[in-house]
Amino acid sequence: MTYSSSVAASRRGTLGRRNQNSVAFTRAGKALGPISNSVILIVLACLIGLLYLTQVTKTNSYGYSINTLKEQQAQLKDQKTDLEVKAARLQSFDRVAASPAAKKLVSVSPSGSVQ
Repeated sequence: MTYSSSVAASRRGTLGRRNQNSVAFTRAGKALGPISNSVILIVLACLIGLLYLTQVTKTNSYGYSINTLKEQQAQLKDQKTDLEVKAARLQSFDRVAASPAAKKLVSVSPSGSVQ
C-alpha cells in the first residue's frame, strides 16, 4: 500500500488491516417498482379524499346548527319587539294619567238628573 492510498483509506475510516479485504461492499438500497409507487399514490389520494370529506361534513353539520341558531335569534328578536310594544301600551295609561295636561283637567261631577 502506498502512502497516498493509506492516507485515503484513513480518511474513509477503513484502514487496511491484515487479513481483511480492502474493498468494502455495500448493499444496494431497495427501490420500489412503478406498480408499487402507483399503488401507494392511489392509497394516499384516497386518504386525502377521506380527510376532505370528513372536513366537509363537519362544516355542513356546523352550518345546520348555525342556521337553527339564527332562526331562533330571529324569533327572539320578534318576540322582543312584541313585548316592547306591549310594555309601551301598558305604560301609556300611567304616563297619560301622570302628565301635566291630564292634571289640569277638571273632573265633572253629575249636577243633577234629567227628568
